[in-house]
Amino acid sequence: MSSKKYENSNTKAFGILAWISFGIAFAGMLLGLLYLELDLFAKAFLAMTYLFSVSSCFVLAKVVRDKQESAELINKIENAKTEQLLSKYISADREEH
Repeated sequence: MSSKKYENSNTKAFGILAWISFGIAFAGMLLGLLYLELDLFAKAFLAMTYLFSVSSCFVLAKVVRDKQESAELINKIENAKTEQLLSKYISADREEH
């Protein structure tokens, strides 16, 4: 059984690109809200819904990642149980012969 730690497959450059693009999108939204010709309440509503959608994206990404990690853990446990049963069966079979 392998005891391999989780390895991030993303490069550092990809992480930097993701954060830079997030910052540009966020700044663009703020600038768009500032220059949009609406009253303050409409701008506040748009800003609130934008922030809610961004936070929902972060939460959704965490939920998907956690589900994948738990599935991997369950698979590791099932594989360990299978290996244990097989080793018991093989050792019992060797004792008979």
